[in-house]
Amino acid sequence: MNLTRWGIRLPGAQRRHGGATGADAGAVPAARGGGDRQDPAARPRSGHGVDASAIDELLGHVQAPVVVVRGPDHRVAYVNDAYAALFGHRTPGAPARTALEELAEVGLLPLMDQVQRSGTPRTLKSRGVHGTGRDSYFTFTCTPVELTATPDAPAQRGVLVFAADVTDQVVSAERLRESESQQRAAAVTLQRSLLPQRLEQPDDLRVAATYQPGGTDAAVGGDWYDVITLGAGRTAVVIGDVMGRGVRAAAIMGQLRTAVRAYARLDLPPHEVLQLLDGLAIDIDSTQIATCLYAVHDPNEGSLTYASAGHLPIFIREPDGGVRRVSEPTGPPLGTGGWVHTSGTVPFGQGATAVLCTDGLVERRDADIDEGLDALERAVAGAGDTPQIICDRLLRALGITEEHDDDVAILVLSCPAREGEEADLFRGAALDLLGGIEAAPRARAFADGVLASWRFPEELRELGVLAASELVANSLKHGRAPMGLRLRRTDRRLIVEVTDGDEHLPRRQQAQPADEAGRGIAVVATIAAEWGARRLPEGGKAVWAEFALPGSS
Repeated sequence: MNLTRWGIRLPGAQRRHGGATGADAGAVPAARGGGDRQDPAARPRSGHGVDASAIDELLGHVQAPVVVVRGPDHRVAYVNDAYAALFGHRTPGAPARTALEELAEVGLLPLMDQVQRSGTPRTLKSRGVHGTGRDSYFTFTCTPVELTATPDAPAQRGVLVFAADVTDQVVSAERLRESESQQRAAAVTLQRSLLPQRLEQPDDLRVAATYQPGGTDAAVGGDWYDVITLGAGRTAVVIGDVMGRGVRAAAIMGQLRTAVRAYARLDLPPHEVLQLLDGLAIDIDSTQIATCLYAVHDPNEGSLTYASAGHLPIFIREPDGGVRRVSEPTGPPLGTGGWVHTSGTVPFGQGATAVLCTDGLVERRDADIDEGLDALERAVAGAGDTPQIICDRLLRALGITEEHDDDVAILVLSCPAREGEEADLFRGAALDLLGGIEAAPRARAFADGVLASWRFPEELRELGVLAASELVANSLKHGRAPMGLRLRRTDRRLIVEVTDGDEHLPRRQQAQPADEAGRGIAVVATIAAEWGARRLPEGGKAVWAEFALPGSS
């Protein structure tokens, strides 16, 4: 249908075979029905020189709202019935007015100015409209038109505004967003409930952690961390990241975290823990993989023994302020069936701080991850303080806000440097035992003298001496040289530990009344608050017992 027949011409439009040009057909929907084909001069016109009845013949039956305006002040030249029904507008032929308030409310007037100046169509998508009925959403297309001269008005450039109702699409999208928001909230709740509600605080370490889910447009991931006290003063820490997002990733994370705590109680070397987790990850979901770093702190050795399954390196800040990036050895992620993980050991003594994190802290879509790791290393170097303050400073230094598009988990552990009276609360003493019948008496005498020098109450001193005697006797019977006795105290507990060269771990047995042996470990388990045994990396085993100091919680 040719718009020029009714006094409207699209700029640049060319007639083709007497019909509508491609521009005409794309800009204005064809009216239903042929309508009256009278001489346009005989039809009523609007107050601005536009043949209103002729335009109405073209646009009056269009179901979508349409308005035609003319001139720089956008005076109304025509509105169709759909527009009038939506906004309660005047009928054709009524006095014209300027400045369409309803279009100004949706911010369309500046766009109409651009269309008039440039002669190029523009579109404004999904704008809310408060009409006479329910609130609706429309996409407005503004097309420049040339209004031909009439006896009442000169030729002018105008704008034809076509409004497409997109309410259903907007409502559906809003419902989808609400559903996604509810799912994300459920995933975040699940994620937080699966993370430790309160971190264990070992005697020899200060630890803190923080977790921040991705922004509202990002589904929650599977980041996790944990701190596990192993006994005899040793502590395990773990941090991991399940690939993927949503409730599924959070659920897998929860299963892996639970498994880590169970495997940690076996007091295995870090690489063996990861190998067990690798098999479990495959059983849980063979399509999912996860990175993980598991480390054990031993205050007796002043070291951190660790194994990594494709995870980010550990950043260790030394007492002098220097930072080491510990990245080797590293094995494949969990769930790949690699079984090639190995353990490494680094010094970690008093005054040192270690930072473990997930990739959300350092990875950016527009930068190489090495840039993020370098930035983290600089931030760690300047973040000497308590672990919780370090967590907060690292988030700020790396630009992590509530709108960050990925989950972030940070775990910080520090080994405080103790002096004066505080240092007196953390002591150790060791005795090498060659075996033979004199080993047990030597152990008892050594333990009694050390515990007396530490000014322990008599009852606790007797319990410590008894534990040392029974553990040494057990090693003499079931172990082999070399043997050693180690006593250690913290501000909360006494630890008695005996080592020997045999790798067979003792088990608590129920001795019969007639048995003359087999009661040593049972006695230790009865008098001690905790006891346990583990294999040593260099071979042999260690058996230990812990006693709570009076007044400690």
